Amino acid sequence: MANGLRFRTARDLFMACPAIARDMRTAPTEQASIDFCRALLAGRVPEEAITFCAYLLPERASLWWAHECLSHLTELLDGNDQELLALVRDRVGEPDSPHHRAAVSTAAAMQPVTPGGWIALAAGWDDIGPAATDPAAATDLQPFPAAHAVNAGVLAGLARVALDDRFAVLSAFVEMGIQMAEIEALHQSADTY
Repeated sequence: MANGLRFRTARDLFMACPAIARDMRTAPTEQASIDFCRALLAGRVPEEAITFCAYLLPERASLWWAHECLSHLTELLDGNDQELLALVRDRVGEPDSPHHRAAVSTAAAMQPVTPGGWIALAAGWDDIGPAATDPAAATDLQPFPAAHAVNAGVLAGLARVALDDRFAVLSAFVEMGIQMAEIEALHQSADTY
């Protein structure tokens, strides 16, 4: 199934998304993307597996993955973060809804200092990012800034988990990301037939 992924190898992902090198220190290899992600999880900095998942998934799937990760941490999030996650959920569920788009754009314009704030920023990037008003102002983070914000949001949520539980939660998040990548690959291959 790994052959149906958006990026067959880790190197393919790094070539297509150079911004990932700003969020990770591990150099890409020719390993299949899923194998590379699992190696990151077993490595010295397992948090890089979160980063890899954020970039590996297509934007909408990445937003949903982040929403699901943080939804498992609701007892660690305040009411504002929970409201932001609800906005993200609605935006991902109905991406063309002007109401959801406007609500997420407003939320995303705030400083992303919390897990939910980062995910709202990712969801609203298209509407508030530099390319939204001036395509010439797009940075080399374009078109992948959503993955950067997803990564920051999931890691910020993970940082709130008790140290004794952190690796188990991180592992669950990564496995969920891998499953979503495999599901996206299946959808992609079904769409080509």
